[in-house]
Amino acid sequence: MAGGVSSVDVAGAGVADDSAEAHKPRSLGGDAWRMLRKRPSFIISALIIALVVLIAIAPDLFSSRPAGFSDLLHANEGPSADAWFGYDNQGYDVYARTIHGARASLLVGVFATILTILIGSVVGIIAGYYGRLVDSLFSRVGDIFAALPFVLGAIVILTTFNAPGSNPGVVTIIVQVVVSIAALSWPVAMRIMRSATLVAKQLDYVKAARGLGASTPRIVFRHLLPNTVAPVLVYGTIALGAFIGAEATLAYLGVGVRPPVVSWGVMISDARDYFRVNPHMLLFPAGFVTITVLAFVMLGDGIRDALDPKAR
Repeated sequence: MAGGVSSVDVAGAGVADDSAEAHKPRSLGGDAWRMLRKRPSFIISALIIALVVLIAIAPDLFSSRPAGFSDLLHANEGPSADAWFGYDNQGYDVYARTIHGARASLLVGVFATILTILIGSVVGIIAGYYGRLVDSLFSRVGDIFAALPFVLGAIVILTTFNAPGSNPGVVTIIVQVVVSIAALSWPVAMRIMRSATLVAKQLDYVKAARGLGASTPRIVFRHLLPNTVAPVLVYGTIALGAFIGAEATLAYLGVGVRPPVVSWGVMISDARDYFRVNPHMLLFPAGFVTITVLAFVMLGDGIRDALDPKAR
């Protein structure tokens, strides 16, 4: 019929639209997300991390008891319907303390990661962009910090600022632990950012911007940073889990977070002398640390593979 649209035309238009959608250029982020959605390990790790974050933000949703709840009549009792993870030697509900301890452990991991990424990224991008003497100087400084054994370095730093028998405040000790972890970990982020910057600054559009007289801040923030930040963020995701484990290690050694702060590391430290008699005191907080660290490592591995063109 004149002026009408036939069913063949409609079908042809639909096929054309589908073909155009299929051949539409996709961004790196779009390709990465499409790949990640198909990885069960990424989905599982993301769900675990989301649950841990929710526990840290709103622990009262998961436990009706505060972290300081104590009933000495039930001290050392194992898991039961009344206390899912049992009671410790002081009558504390292990489940309640595990739930409330997620916040301090996660805060240390998050802030240590942010500080590590900031220091490493700034130093790395400056070293990679300017090169020569600046690169050599910053790289040697990074090598000095990287050569320090992590546990030994953290012990030295924390015991230097806290004399034996001292009792620093809650905020003070958390800040000290965060700074100690970042001070010993930033060289890795610096090396990653430096390597990415050395590659990115040789790209044509960066050379063109420099030739047109663009200022150094504009080149760094507009052209270099967007193309170098991805590998550092992947490292940060993996490092966050490692830093949660580092918090537990330092607390176990008695130089990290300590009471009255409740964290998974503090609980592990308190339970170390009672493992043979009351293993539940240590197994549950240690299990939460292990699962959380593993989730962050799996998440980081998935993101790294998705952002790596060679993996496709």
